[in-house]
Amino acid sequence: MDQALQRTKIISNHLLQSNSSQIISANACLSYSPPEPNEVFQFDIKEMRKLLDGHNLKDRDWLYNLVIQSKMFNPRQVGEKVFVSSDYNQPMEQQREITMRRISYLLERGVFRGWLTGQGVEPTLRRIAQSEVLEMFDHSISIKLGVHFSLWGGAIKFLGTKRHHDKWLNDTENYVVKGCFAMTELGHGSNVKGIETVTTYDSNTGEFVINTPCESAQKYWIGGAAKHATHTVVFSQLEINGKNQGVHAFICQIRDADGNICPNIRIADCGHKIGLNGVDNGRIWFDNVRIPRENLLNSVADVLPNGEYMSAIKDPDQRFAAFMAPLTSGRVNISAAAVYISKIGLAIAIRYALSRRAFSITPNGPEILLLDYPSHQRRLLPLLAKTYAMSSAAIYMKMLYVNRTPQSNKIIHIISSAFKATFTWHNQRTLQECREACGGQGLKTENRVGHFKSEFDVQSTFEGDNNVLMQQVSKALLAEYVAAKKRNNSFKGLGLEHMNKPCPVIPSQLTSSLLRSSQFQMDAFCLRERDLLSRFAAEVSQHQVKGQSKQYAFILSYQLAEDLSRAFSDRLILQTFIEAEATVTTSSLKNVLGLLRSLYALTRMEEDAAFLRYGYLSKDNDAAVRKEVMQLCSEVRPHALALVSSFGIPDAFLSPIAFNWIDANSWYAVDQ
Repeated sequence: MDQALQRTKIISNHLLQSNSSQIISANACLSYSPPEPNEVFQFDIKEMRKLLDGHNLKDRDWLYNLVIQSKMFNPRQVGEKVFVSSDYNQPMEQQREITMRRISYLLERGVFRGWLTGQGVEPTLRRIAQSEVLEMFDHSISIKLGVHFSLWGGAIKFLGTKRHHDKWLNDTENYVVKGCFAMTELGHGSNVKGIETVTTYDSNTGEFVINTPCESAQKYWIGGAAKHATHTVVFSQLEINGKNQGVHAFICQIRDADGNICPNIRIADCGHKIGLNGVDNGRIWFDNVRIPRENLLNSVADVLPNGEYMSAIKDPDQRFAAFMAPLTSGRVNISAAAVYISKIGLAIAIRYALSRRAFSITPNGPEILLLDYPSHQRRLLPLLAKTYAMSSAAIYMKMLYVNRTPQSNKIIHIISSAFKATFTWHNQRTLQECREACGGQGLKTENRVGHFKSEFDVQSTFEGDNNVLMQQVSKALLAEYVAAKKRNNSFKGLGLEHMNKPCPVIPSQLTSSLLRSSQFQMDAFCLRERDLLSRFAAEVSQHQVKGQSKQYAFILSYQLAEDLSRAFSDRLILQTFIEAEATVTTSSLKNVLGLLRSLYALTRMEEDAAFLRYGYLSKDNDAAVRKEVMQLCSEVRPHALALVSSFGIPDAFLSPIAFNWIDANSWYAVDQ
């Protein structure tokens, strides 16, 4: 009450213009105080960065420096620092052109060498690492590259055979051809099986004929199609002698070398978007377009010159799944990139909170740093802990992907689907909280966080709608549950082996030391996952007993399906974080990782209503979890600057409010 009265008195005096000299003396002009002198680093941030990035640190740093040192990437002097980011005030056409010029600049400097033609694990990891760097500079450039290399190039590499590899991969890597990926249609997005584009085979000429039979079949949101792409991979129903063989993929030229649209093809622009305006999304109609028989990507199925259809995969569902393989690479890239964008948001917001002050707790006393308020810690530090946990999970997923085998493709699909949804949802929530935590400064485009919200909003729906992806995760878990029951309750795969062990028991009273135990945390997460899986299977079975189809029974059980998929994702994230923590031998690093791991685990217990709804935690235990989260935030607070510095993101990739925001907003910094 005393503080409120004091503030009311000051405001009243100001409005009445009385005692002005006293007000001025009590509120001397602010000056920026960098946080570094007051924030002691208690662990080696270089070692922490190695743990967070996981791979290709030298390649990342080389590309960081290339971007920072070139005028091609819009360097701006603000105060005493230089920042790089795309100019989002430019018209859409200019954003598109500068995106392509930057790609050409990177091509000339050998950035893409080996991205498609390289053999083995190392070129793939280098591509992923460099893509993550470019994503932090500008989402549009990352998406343009992702469409060209991962989708178009990935389709040729994984769905094509030697004849396609020899003809297309090298030219794709050198941008002799510019590729796009025509899967999504106006009428069908997630339901790829239902797409309406139709391709038939003309045995008289040895050609396929691609046709858009209706308006809902137009290809939509095709990145690169509106302006730059010369070729596309078309996903279409294949009809042979009147029989539909399902979705197949075909190479089709849509522009000549001079940029002219090819005959019998119509292209329209998707127009201005809430973000990603450096990407030329387009719509495509095919009017009986003829392509050579050899343009069918035929690693899964082929058509002989006489029109005979051949495939070693007889099951149509398995054949369709094989054609969806290129999307896995995209989901891996999107998941990992989302974590890095969360890092940028948190680095900016936390650095700002370590230099921005507001209100005092004593009359005429100094104002308090934002991050010294428990409420501000509560807003940002659990998100920081989640981002650290997801960094470990992202590395695990990437290593699984680059070392994949035919036997592991299914688990990679499920994990990348779960992480794509979980990480991108986390990214959007993090950016929103960071935007608000920066106050009005968060609205300025130059400060990045607010603008990132619209730039990365698309992540929740492209290359798989997050809710649909999570349903796929639950379906896979249910299938494993049913298979395990047939194997006398022996679970194999998807990380469900913990269900072969006795069911964990949560103690009736939870102490601080127990709450921070990694064994307790894993027990709690495994208990939730196994119980939700059992409940989900039982509910689906009950609906089927009542006469519902398996598919409709699943739809009716969507609430448990949502809870289950999140439980799966959370458990795997925690598991990978614990495994990463176990590799660390330095006590200072291990201690802070333990704090972050506990903050992540307990925050998820507090957030997820399933822990209370299904009785995994009592009300008293839930209250104990909440209290411990508050305590952990206060213990993580002294490490905040070191933790965001460990991201290894150069200052130039952050924003003015992360540093001397007074200098950046001074009169002499205004463009005259």
